[in-house]
Amino acid sequence: MSTNEDTIEELKKIVKQKGLKYTEQREIVLKILMNADGHLSAEEVYNEIKTKHPESNVGIATVYRALGFLEEVNLITSITFGADGKKYESNQKEHHDHLICTSCGKIVEFLDDEIEKRQDRIAKKNKFKITSHSMQLYGTCGDCQD
Repeated sequence: MSTNEDTIEELKKIVKQKGLKYTEQREIVLKILMNADGHLSAEEVYNEIKTKHPESNVGIATVYRALGFLEEVNLITSITFGADGKKYESNQKEHHDHLICTSCGKIVEFLDDEIEKRQDRIAKKNKFKITSHSMQLYGTCGDCQD
């Protein structure tokens, strides 16, 4: 797991390798996600920027472009919510999987060693080398079942 500074340096390196100009807007979007407690939509990222960086003058279109770029270069990941769009998180966290409520959108992060071991056994049995994976389980949370 890297520090925020390491991740910002990684962003600078990627931008340079791609021959792009380094923008403060991408850095701000990345920092918002690195410091977020949960998963944020593009609109929530935009609202955080307006609150915490009002001087930056970052528009919603810029937020969407920055999120797309950061996801493309694997600094963030997203979970798709059908009509509700995507929610984003930083890739800095340790690996985890997600339980997602299809009713209210609540996301619960979890890690289960048995599931991880079983995935490895299945991959090995099929002569498959896992390079990454994402598990998302959809259903309704306890609050929405009442």
